[in-house]
Amino acid sequence: MGGIQGGVDERRQRWRRFYDMNSDCRRVFLVRYQEGMPEMPPLNPDKKHERIDWAWTKYQRWVEQLDWLDDDFLPYLEVVTGTEIFAEAFGCRVHRSNDLPFALPMIRRASEVARLQVPDIGATPLTMYFEMADELRRRAGNGALLKIVDIQSPMDIAALIWDKNDFYAAMIEAPEAVKELAGKVTQLLTAFLDEWFRRYGKEFVAHFPDYYMPEGITLSEDEVGAVSAQDFQTYFLPELAQLSDRYGGIGVHCCANARHQWPNFKQIPNLRMLNLVQPEPEIADACRFFAAHVCQMHGLTRPDQAPPNAHIVLEIAAESRQQAIQAATELRGSGSSG
Repeated sequence: MGGIQGGVDERRQRWRRFYDMNSDCRRVFLVRYQEGMPEMPPLNPDKKHERIDWAWTKYQRWVEQLDWLDDDFLPYLEVVTGTEIFAEAFGCRVHRSNDLPFALPMIRRASEVARLQVPDIGATPLTMYFEMADELRRRAGNGALLKIVDIQSPMDIAALIWDKNDFYAAMIEAPEAVKELAGKVTQLLTAFLDEWFRRYGKEFVAHFPDYYMPEGITLSEDEVGAVSAQDFQTYFLPELAQLSDRYGGIGVHCCANARHQWPNFKQIPNLRMLNLVQPEPEIADACRFFAAHVCQMHGLTRPDQAPPNAHIVLEIAAESRQQAIQAATELRGSGSSG
């Protein structure tokens, strides 16, 4: 166990150097070798034990890989969820099928916002995710990293609770109601996160993509593609700044067509990681635009796909153990990880 922990600690330290934008550690890399990994069970409440066993099996496989795969991946215990969990806690019904579950809106007009109560997390389905994390930590030990649940921004969660046919219009016609709902979501979200970090510590692995965070919060911010830069500053930036200040940094995933928000992303205090899901030319532009500002993880596979001064997480797929070893050896030997 000492050797395993030593390897994990070295990887943690590389990530911490990587996050220092003044350091010369500008590349870390993850080799994706998935052969033999179990299939994820349906994300239904009655599958809680199957989800725990699935996460435990994956964690054990990843710990075994530490002995032979020299990349920067950190094994984690995965408390997997969909995007629905905070909207569900407010009372939204959830559509469940073989795909990821999603929340169905429960608010149709601004006048309904005032009646919505912020629930106590102990009286919501959110308690199940603490139960899952507790059991996984019991099996693995207190030093094991947890992958946090799917976190959406407060405005993104509000857009799940409030029917979007009216939500976007309300940003113009009833802005105070929109802010009130986002504020209530923030109350629930911070109550959950405060308890999560109290139980499991500040460091964790982001829900998507799975990068290590020494501290802070990570979330998805997808509604910004549908609003103006001014709307971002009015509705989105204040809550992102509040969350970053509260938890000591923030990582943002965005799969929306949101190039017009790039200057606004730079305004988020203590932005630690940015993940964009866009076509290759757009990603190349982003790597240049954000090179000196924030670490980036966009699914790049080669060091030369980004400017030398950019801090980039590389992801390399491997179809066999030998291919994984070769990829890690080549990248480590090329100086692609500090």
